[in-house]
Amino acid sequence: MTDSSLSTPLPSTSRAPGGAPTAPPVSDELREHFAPMLPGTLLERCGIELLTLDAGGGTAAMPVAGNIQPAGLLHGGATIALAESIASFAAIVQAREVHGDGAQAVGTSVSALHHRSARSGRVIASCTPLHLGRQVANYLVDVHDEQGRLLSTVTVATQLLPPR
Repeated sequence: MTDSSLSTPLPSTSRAPGGAPTAPPVSDELREHFAPMLPGTLLERCGIELLTLDAGGGTAAMPVAGNIQPAGLLHGGATIALAESIASFAAIVQAREVHGDGAQAVGTSVSALHHRSARSGRVIASCTPLHLGRQVANYLVDVHDEQGRLLSTVTVATQLLPPR
């Protein structure tokens, strides 16, 4: 994700690949909060773009180009990075709601099941909560291609950290 992708206007309503409503577009406040953290990160290198976000989940997209394995398919590790990224962003919002400004979240466990892969275009990760607590937030992330085909199912566990 780059600073330019953070400032890109987003549609007022977004839909997950299956047509279900998703979280609201990323607020200006969250864009400003996350922008200084992104330069030089894996998100920037992979081209991950945050689309929608709240404590209950969100969506993010990533190009297949630049994120492939030698066989020309989307790399499973890049897919996991996309899924963990959107879940972590949602967990940071949850941590801020529970513990206030300055709270953070860290991933503690990721489990992925790859159903199929992609060779081109973009992939979209849709994140929904499995559990939202005061210390732990767990998410289910489905990754689809642009045609809405399910590529991977990823579960992400996070720990919510109060400000230090």
